[in-house]
Amino acid sequence: MSDCFDSAETRRNIALILRYDGTRFHGWQRQRNAVTVQGTLENAIAEVTGEAVSVIGCGRTDAGVHAEYYVANFRSSCAIPADRLPFALNSRLPDDISVQRAREVPWNFHAVFDCEQKEYTYRIHSAAVRDPLLNNRSWWYPHTLDTGAMIRGSAEFIGTHDFSAMRTVGTNVKSTVRTIFSFDIFKNCDIINLRVVADGFLYNMVRAMVGTLVYVGIGKIQPTEIAEILKSEKRSLAGPTAPPQGLYMTNAVYSVRL
Repeated sequence: MSDCFDSAETRRNIALILRYDGTRFHGWQRQRNAVTVQGTLENAIAEVTGEAVSVIGCGRTDAGVHAEYYVANFRSSCAIPADRLPFALNSRLPDDISVQRAREVPWNFHAVFDCEQKEYTYRIHSAAVRDPLLNNRSWWYPHTLDTGAMIRGSAEFIGTHDFSAMRTVGTNVKSTVRTIFSFDIFKNCDIINLRVVADGFLYNMVRAMVGTLVYVGIGKIQPTEIAEILKSEKRSLAGPTAPPQGLYMTNAVYSVRL
């Protein structure tokens, strides 16, 4: 597709805003023998631009995790206007990934390093009867949860803490200290939404916090115990890791206009 390049081979940095249903993907990160969001997107970009690109994603969502708002960027010599890229890419992407918009950003913009805040929302289907339409969209939990206790417990996470007790050992990190800016819990019919905003998250941190709050909701852990669990830095004292299908990335904040 040589006609998509300008004569000067100008390099551009392009940011994409994505939505995707993570049900059939083995997470974001490219893998040799598995279907991933990154790999699928890079294939579509190659078809449109004629270039093999490496797409940078704002977070490594796990298998089964969804995104309502996800930021990625790639560098390209393609001259297709940014406002036309979503249509071109979506015509080559499967139905469970969509490019909502594209924008040319400064050359040094990086979807990971420039992200100032991330927001995840976890959805629990709290009902006696399973809803098959929510199978891959929420965690069905057929027991009564005390949302008032869960709200009190969530307040214990807010602030700057060592979150070693709320992560699964996986990717090496320089520090396990993170800052949570807000943690809101609200119910919409049978769906309990847990929305958390932080400067970053450890591997499985959100799902571990959700599992811990579910234990609070059934009385296995008291809200006031969460502070001590964090201080202990022991994963074994916290609740279980909630399943992936209830988790959504719902926002990412940057100083650059996207």
